[in-house]
Amino acid sequence: MEEKSTRINKYISESGFSSRREADRLIESKRVKINGILAEKGSKVLTGDEVTVDGNVVTPKLKNVYLAFHKPRGIETTTDESVPENVISYINYPERIFPIGRLDKDSTGLLLFTDDGDIVNQILRSVNNHEKEYLVTVNKTITPQCIEGMSNGVPILDTVTKHCLVEKLSTRQFRIILTQGLNRQIRRMCEHFDYRVVSLRRIRIMNIQLGDLKEGAIRHLSPLEMKDLAVLLSESKKHID
Repeated sequence: MEEKSTRINKYISESGFSSRREADRLIESKRVKINGILAEKGSKVLTGDEVTVDGNVVTPKLKNVYLAFHKPRGIETTTDESVPENVISYINYPERIFPIGRLDKDSTGLLLFTDDGDIVNQILRSVNNHEKEYLVTVNKTITPQCIEGMSNGVPILDTVTKHCLVEKLSTRQFRIILTQGLNRQIRRMCEHFDYRVVSLRRIRIMNIQLGDLKEGAIRHLSPLEMKDLAVLLSESKKHID
């Protein structure tokens, strides 16, 4: 019977130490060892093997953490705790966690955190077209031409944004559902039509709703949310396969 093995980057991500992508960078930087021997990309970990990063033993967790956070304005979405107003110091969670994606410093709303590197990659993978919903307030009256233009795609950052749902809610507010995450995408889309974003709040990521979670508060995802999320991720994986 063949002994069960795990790829080294998966092993590290399951420990909550980092995402798989970051694990690959650690391996390339020769900071990872298996039983005292430098690991390579694709190296396998067997039961009983000792994995270290910078000499510190890494052990996979039995249970992962999944959190929803209502990010206030002015907080930086970074794991670098030397950055002023960084989100990790703000939350001060007792275990090592990292954000799934990011929100601009001036934006508020839903931000997910976990110690599960696998789920980070699954949610962020652009080809999966996972929905993110936002409420946006701008500095002047929204025209039908603006709504139609943003819906059909806007030329920014040497590309054209994907078609998306945009709905006017009031004179200066609209909601928008994106399936991609270009840098400052909504702000750039608004600037293209000569609008300035006054406030931008993310209210949903896939099936996870911000709901009435207070600004600055954090909560664990419910078993039902995790079950529905697993179904959505499974369905998107089928499309890739």
